[in-house]
Amino acid sequence: MSKQSPSSYSPERRHFLKSSATVVGGSALFSSLPVSWAFADGKPETTAAKLGFIALTDAAPLFVADEKGFFAKHGMTDVEVLKQSSWGTMRDNLVLGSQRNGIDGVHILTPMVYQMTLGSITNNIPTPMTILARLNIDGQGISISNEYRDLAIGTDAAPLKEALAAKRDRGEDVRAAMTFPGGTHDLWLRYWMAAGGIDPNRDISTIVVPPPQMVANMRVGSMDACCVGAPWNGQLVNQEVGYSAVTTGELWPDHPEKVLSLRTDYVDANPNSTKALLMAVMEAQIYCDQPENREEVAQICSRRRWINAPVDDIIEHMRGNIDYGTGRVVENSPHIMRFWNDHASYPFKSHDLWFLTENIRWGYMPQNLDTQTLINQVNREDIWREAAQALGVASADIPDATSRGSETFFDGKVFDPENPQAYLDSLEIKALA
Repeated sequence: MSKQSPSSYSPERRHFLKSSATVVGGSALFSSLPVSWAFADGKPETTAAKLGFIALTDAAPLFVADEKGFFAKHGMTDVEVLKQSSWGTMRDNLVLGSQRNGIDGVHILTPMVYQMTLGSITNNIPTPMTILARLNIDGQGISISNEYRDLAIGTDAAPLKEALAAKRDRGEDVRAAMTFPGGTHDLWLRYWMAAGGIDPNRDISTIVVPPPQMVANMRVGSMDACCVGAPWNGQLVNQEVGYSAVTTGELWPDHPEKVLSLRTDYVDANPNSTKALLMAVMEAQIYCDQPENREEVAQICSRRRWINAPVDDIIEHMRGNIDYGTGRVVENSPHIMRFWNDHASYPFKSHDLWFLTENIRWGYMPQNLDTQTLINQVNREDIWREAAQALGVASADIPDATSRGSETFFDGKVFDPENPQAYLDSLEIKALA
């Protein structure tokens, strides 16, 4: 995955192949910001866009871009940022598109963009999507029911295996909740369990629960464990419903998470508007990561129109202070959610490849998927680079390549984007299609 200049991208690579069958087989700030949008090839084709989000802290750049006027600053004066009740609802509204009362783009789980493009979660009818930026790195967590408080489960999930087996032997249901099949939370949960010897397809039932409903479901005993993003792990601890076993940054430091994605037909029809939207979100990402703004960003996130949660459930995680609910409190955690620093915004293609490889691992995608072709269709890091240059982003904040190279996980496994099959072969527990 070497760096390519934007001019090297052909029109064919910028459009979804006609059917899914064709793809089966930290740092210095920008030097200055423009006071408004400005592109050499003209004004935004439209000033309107409808963007969906789920009530999670990692959607903060969209909240801030709206509240601080960044969308309007870049010429997008008619942007609506609309709360969605679940990832499934968001998927359905993306399929509709704004022309049919749906939405144009989203804060979304990275794998969902590829699932929609393939049509695997849209009744085999592809909805081509485009990735423009990563919205954040780190900031998710795996929480455990108070039923297992005495075990003090942490990074090693192995002690949970015997307890779950005993519960099954008593004829009781054993469940772990995530937010969408094949999505990031599903993959973090599966990786953690499998590393501890728990087969997520045989030893436990995985269920789908929307992020804002995680705490309530844990409270009534609907699940034994869950994986979700901030602020819901923190709220679960604050309400003494359960405890945090591990932050996902402890599993994979600086791991990628959500993305900003638009329907490809919107991008194709509105290239200048797309850049303007992206520039506004990138400016918001920079704003979110400035320490002096964290209190304000937490206050914004807490508002009813956005997350609708007490600011106390949000601010400490945003400061990097993590209370695991077991007496363990980590201040200034290196696994703080980041929106811009450490190249958090740049959509590395190597990270998309990991998400696809894990979807193949668990049988959500076929083994003969042409991952490279698919990634080159969906991931428009070239637009990110153009937007960064237009914003005056410092060269140190623009990666030299589309790959971050090999990644090492907490259990010693290594993902080399040049050889994903070797990574798959090294994994003991998997369920390939």
